[in-house]
Amino acid sequence: MIELLTHNMAPVMFGALIVFLLLGYPVAFALAANGIFFGLIGVELGLLQPSLFQALPQRLWAVMSNDTLLAVPFFTFMGLILERSGMAEDLLDTIGQLFGPMRGGLAFAVIFVGALLAATTGVVAASVISMGLISLPIMLRYGYDRRFATGVIAASGTLAQIIPPSLVLIVMADQLGKSVGDMYAGAFIPGLCLAGLYAVYAGGIAVFKPGWAPALPLAARTFREPHGGSGVASLAVQVAVAVAVAVAFAQYYYPPDAPTDELLVVSTSVGVGVAFVAAVINHLLKLGLLSRIAERVTFVLIPPLALIFLVLGTIFLGVATPTEGGAMGASGALIMALARRRISFPLLRQAMDATAKLTSFVVFILVGARVFSLTFYGVDGHIWVEHLLTGLPGGQLGFLIVVNILIFVLAFFLDFFELAFIVIPLLGPVAEKLGVDLIWFGVLLGVNMQTSFMHPPFGFALFYLRSVAPAKDYIDKLTGKLTPKITTGQIYWGAVPFVVIQCIMVGLIIAFPGIVTGGLAKKEAINTDQMRIEVPAEASETEEAPLMGGPAAASDAKDATEDEGDPAKAVEREPRADGKSPPADDKSPPAASGDAAKPPAGKK
Repeated sequence: MIELLTHNMAPVMFGALIVFLLLGYPVAFALAANGIFFGLIGVELGLLQPSLFQALPQRLWAVMSNDTLLAVPFFTFMGLILERSGMAEDLLDTIGQLFGPMRGGLAFAVIFVGALLAATTGVVAASVISMGLISLPIMLRYGYDRRFATGVIAASGTLAQIIPPSLVLIVMADQLGKSVGDMYAGAFIPGLCLAGLYAVYAGGIAVFKPGWAPALPLAARTFREPHGGSGVASLAVQVAVAVAVAVAFAQYYYPPDAPTDELLVVSTSVGVGVAFVAAVINHLLKLGLLSRIAERVTFVLIPPLALIFLVLGTIFLGVATPTEGGAMGASGALIMALARRRISFPLLRQAMDATAKLTSFVVFILVGARVFSLTFYGVDGHIWVEHLLTGLPGGQLGFLIVVNILIFVLAFFLDFFELAFIVIPLLGPVAEKLGVDLIWFGVLLGVNMQTSFMHPPFGFALFYLRSVAPAKDYIDKLTGKLTPKITTGQIYWGAVPFVVIQCIMVGLIIAFPGIVTGGLAKKEAINTDQMRIEVPAEASETEEAPLMGGPAAASDAKDATEDEGDPAKAVEREPRADGKSPPADDKSPPAASGDAAKPPAGKK
């Protein structure tokens, strides 16, 4: 029995961890307890040295001193301030009025605002709860199908999982040993593509199931012109002018050799800035050039867009680190809340308390993971995992299929933070050995782990929505009608189509890696054929250089002149490392022995 345990310590240790987690023990304590327990067993069996545990303080200090993890509380605080200051409510109301006249317009508004909240908050709970409180009663009021409405809200809220500044991407980059900025750049396009797939599904529902997603009635459209028009034409002209300004700036006033991402960020910022300044001038001077909906969209939409450009733009351009970007984002969120006069000390205290709890949760799991990994690596667990996964049929493709199925199944029971801290450190080295790009691999697993929020019965986004969805029949405040409750089954069934869409996105990333790698900076390739190696001339200690001006010096100078056009000859004429004489074709006379040698003339 002891011999069997000795030879299979790694799989027994991993299996014990899974049992602990299924029994409901906190993840951080389950990780740390397993690490210490099996570490002591390994010491008793002679597998580990007692000095192994002396490395624990250093490993824990490495966690506490990691500056990258400071981005977690910064981005969390930014998101909570924006959410609790009413930004989400204003966005949903405005975009809902903009898209409301079309069938499925409220669903499109929820997806659009979900992507914006993801790019500003980075917190799934804040996004889902905000949209559940604000948009769900409106969608129920105007006849949206309950399964479709709850599914759209839950799925749009989970976009904060993959669209930067996602918290899980910060943790993923830390566990894979990669740059957070590169992880953000790689995840940006897949996040937008996923939001686009959600919109395509909503559009299909609006076409084929129009009763599930009706348009807003005329009485519910509050932002209308005095003559009864919608004012959308004015907004379209404003957008066209902003786009024209951005394109002109990029073409005529920016260096043509500038990086594409830098060009996009700067030119977009210029176009948006011009639109905002024009709206401010129109409002202050009462020119009447913009419609009500155009002014409303400008003043509600542009401030969070400016915050996105400030945070993500500086990170993508390399001006600021993710930690510095998070600090700027938190400061910007406070300024926006103060400008709207929607900040108070109780709100600030609530945001700080929630930030401290989430940050402590992340750090405790990371500490437990470090304790577990210390013992697991000590019993060669990483080698066991490597042999297990590299031996799979199909090479890279087989590895990716098995890993994604494993992540999808584990996501039924584990949170995305738990998956990132437990599974990713084991999979990363294997992926790198198989030649898989770790940035691409991290984004792929991030999209897969997004399903942990969505698939029944343990999806966290579903529980967030369940907490704010009406559990009993209620009287609508506006219409005065009795509105039926939302059942848990309706929430679960509404999430299923979006889980399928997320799995489709995983397949697209595997099939088209350029979706991720196309957003990364290209590394300059080194042409070894054009490399020139210059070896410094060193004479032997027993040799003495000839006098300056002597025949040997003249000969060396001549040879050096001839060798300038042929580096290969110059290398051939250098003294050998073993101290032996140069090749026979070297016609210079041997140097006399004596003092320390000086470099020959022309060879310095």
